[in-house]
Amino acid sequence: MAVGDGDQAVLAAKLAVMRQVLDERQWRVCLGAEANALGYGGIAAVARAAGASENTVAAGAAEAADPEALMALAPGRSRRPGAGRPRAEEKRPGLRGALRALLEEGKRGDPMSEITWSTLSLRDIARQMAAAGFAAGKDTVARLMRQDGWSLQGMSRVLEGRQHADRDAQFRHIAATIAAYQAAGDPVISTDTKKKEHLGAYWRAGDSWRPRGDPVQVLDHDFTGQNTVRITPYGIYDISVNRGFVSVGTSHDTAAFAVNAIGLWWQEEGQFRYPGAGRLLITCDSGGSNAVRCRLWKDQLAVLAAQTGLRIQVCHFPPGTSKWNKVEHRLFCHITRTWKARPLMSIDDAVAGIAATITSQGLKCHPVRDDGDYPTGIEVSDARMTYLKDRVLEPGAFHGEWNYAVLPAPRPAPGPAPAPASPGRVPAAVLNHPALTGMDPADLTALAAALEIPYGARREQHNYTIRARRRGTGPRIRAVPDRSAPRASTKLTLTDHLLAVRLRDHLHLTTDLTGALLGVDRTTISHATSLIRQLLAGSGIPLPPPAPPPATPLRTPEDLSGYAQAAGITLTIPPARPKTPNYTPRKQPEPRDTPEKSN
Repeated sequence: MAVGDGDQAVLAAKLAVMRQVLDERQWRVCLGAEANALGYGGIAAVARAAGASENTVAAGAAEAADPEALMALAPGRSRRPGAGRPRAEEKRPGLRGALRALLEEGKRGDPMSEITWSTLSLRDIARQMAAAGFAAGKDTVARLMRQDGWSLQGMSRVLEGRQHADRDAQFRHIAATIAAYQAAGDPVISTDTKKKEHLGAYWRAGDSWRPRGDPVQVLDHDFTGQNTVRITPYGIYDISVNRGFVSVGTSHDTAAFAVNAIGLWWQEEGQFRYPGAGRLLITCDSGGSNAVRCRLWKDQLAVLAAQTGLRIQVCHFPPGTSKWNKVEHRLFCHITRTWKARPLMSIDDAVAGIAATITSQGLKCHPVRDDGDYPTGIEVSDARMTYLKDRVLEPGAFHGEWNYAVLPAPRPAPGPAPAPASPGRVPAAVLNHPALTGMDPADLTALAAALEIPYGARREQHNYTIRARRRGTGPRIRAVPDRSAPRASTKLTLTDHLLAVRLRDHLHLTTDLTGALLGVDRTTISHATSLIRQLLAGSGIPLPPPAPPPATPLRTPEDLSGYAQAAGITLTIPPARPKTPNYTPRKQPEPRDTPEKSN
């Protein structure tokens, strides 16, 4: 039947509404049903009203006239089984295998690990597949890769470096210390330095809502100029009350700057929030301006403790674990969110952004500006560190290098160290034994009596020389003492001098071992033996013939003790005297110019 223009417009409006809610199959059957209802000429009329092909309408009319064909089609399908364009892997059976081989060649990572990846893009893979004779678009490549378990992923920062053996134990120690301080109502803060920022029209990550086509314009590069100002935010997060405090400095990130930020927090917030508190707990990482080995950090904390009267307890996180510090994920991340997609043109902009940082959990931030100068390269002397370790720092029982307290008042100074006890000596009566000296004790006593006069003359001459030098009438003291003329030792008697000679000649003892027996230094033994030989040569007194020496050399105290015990001598050898320091020549005065006498 013929369809008028009015009816054609009504049919077109109805079909336009139905097209929006029908899929391909339902739309085709709907057109066919309308054509069958119109009768002769209905296919052409419906095709004109719907803007569809007459073949589509005819196919829909055939399906609408066959209820069994409608019911035979599986639910959810728009086409009959086998209809539609075949997939690429069905047309080319070797396509999937070639793709897997190509991905295997470009695979990266440890072959023994499940973590592997490919550096090829989808277009690169499609291009190489076409070169191998398997033409496939990038969408087909992506679909096949997803079916084989591949996906487009970024890197995940979860791998950690070298871990300390007591890392977990230190975490538990920090947690227990924080809980104890919070239970007592004492302040607990987490501190660290935030990433340094450049002031100016520099790009920052993030997006912000702005009118379309009006982005914030910044420099196309991040190179800093000579006059670019860089700020250093040092954050202090009060764990108990969820409050942040940030000191924005324009100088260097030093330990003095970090401790000054803590002092500003205590001055402006801490002392009012914790009135009457006598101690403070600081948790920080092990590097940077608050490094565990930084001398200036501990020196400045000692100054702060003395000024505030607080006992400052410090707990460092183990190396490589700074991301567990609460200031990182409870304060700094929110400041970064506030600063995103906007350049920091001045210090006031940075401070205003920190002040505007709030969260739904109640975080609020209080920024301050620190324009002080904190030069680098300041060194703390060894004497200062010794003082701090002895009187101010109190290391903890568990890893004292990580956990220590800084006392507000120094401990009392330790008393003077006791003087080292002078080494003992073996009595002369014990040493004057034939087995040790090789001669009769009476002969050694007689020899000492014969040398009494020349020995006393040598001592008197030596004393006269010393007194003359002190009065300034004697010869000038030389830089290097005259060791060619041995003097009588005031630490040894004449008998001791003779014992030293006989012990050396008969037993061949070392000077160290002989000095231990007589309680003097080895150099004194050398002087004594040289003096006695000169006195004997000058007096013409011969020594008795030497007795046979021991069969084995006596080089150690154990050898000498065993020899004496075999001879029936009870000999207790004292420890050797400590060696004297090297001799330092005294600086001689410059010679003065004296005017020549006139004849």
